[in-house]
Amino acid sequence: MRTLPVAEPRSETETARRAAPRAGRRRNLRTAVEAYGMLAPSLIGFAVFLIAPIVVVVVLSFFDWNLLSDPEFIGLENYRELAGDERALRSIGNTFYYVLLNIPAQTVLALLLALALNAKIKARNTFRVLYVLPWMAMPVALGVIWRWVFDPAYGALNRFLDLFGIDGAAWLTSSAWAMPVIASVNVWQYTGYTMLFFLAGLQAIPAQLYEAADVDGASPVHRFFAITLPLLRPAMLFVLITSVIGSFQVFDTIHVMTAGGPAGSTATLNYQIYLESFTQRNAGYASMLAVILFAIIALITLTQAALFRKRTVYDFS
Repeated sequence: MRTLPVAEPRSETETARRAAPRAGRRRNLRTAVEAYGMLAPSLIGFAVFLIAPIVVVVVLSFFDWNLLSDPEFIGLENYRELAGDERALRSIGNTFYYVLLNIPAQTVLALLLALALNAKIKARNTFRVLYVLPWMAMPVALGVIWRWVFDPAYGALNRFLDLFGIDGAAWLTSSAWAMPVIASVNVWQYTGYTMLFFLAGLQAIPAQLYEAADVDGASPVHRFFAITLPLLRPAMLFVLITSVIGSFQVFDTIHVMTAGGPAGSTATLNYQIYLESFTQRNAGYASMLAVILFAIIALITLTQAALFRKRTVYDFS
């Protein structure tokens, strides 16, 4: 009679080896579920308060809507109308003018302050706090104060200039002076905040690089351009991107100090969106301007990222 072979029982080691992958997959799945569960509030908030409004604005840019009646689909008519809208085109020019006045001055001053406060000087921590204090104030409150300072008739600046027999300019009622004044206020407020990022970048640069440069007899100017500036590239990229985005979105200072005047010389694109939405009640056209603003910011941001893509690295091995 033929007997069938009897299977030998599996060893405990073999059973554990086969069960290990299943246990690992279950552990990874549990970890992923826990991670996404903790990220869910932020992801939901990001989708609801950022992605959804962008989608709604893009859709509304193809409609004619006065905020009261039902939206009417008009296709690309809002975009065609932009080509002949002198106010909107001027607001785009005003925005670029403001950015050119604000960003270079703010960046250079912040970098110089960071270099000064990174040195070993007395009470440098106190100075750091003092320079950051303007950023902590509300822009609306600062706008009210600076509007009084630059008031042509009763402002503190012109009263001070009168003491020396100097006739002050019509700072906020002159098309030539109004935008530079607004830019100077924002430079004053945000330079200290921008300085913090440069200061963090400076403190991350290895000290041995400067020691080696001193041994080689490099001058301070050469050390700045050969060591400091290249290694500040990541901080510079962050500062420029955030500062440019903030400058393109300026609103509160303009609204408080000039309300877009005189003669629309300080009406930036963001302020023009406000006027179209709540003064002209043309939400569809305002949405189209918002899409244009978003496209400009995205294009400039991508350009900056491409220009600063290369990073400087010093090998100490």
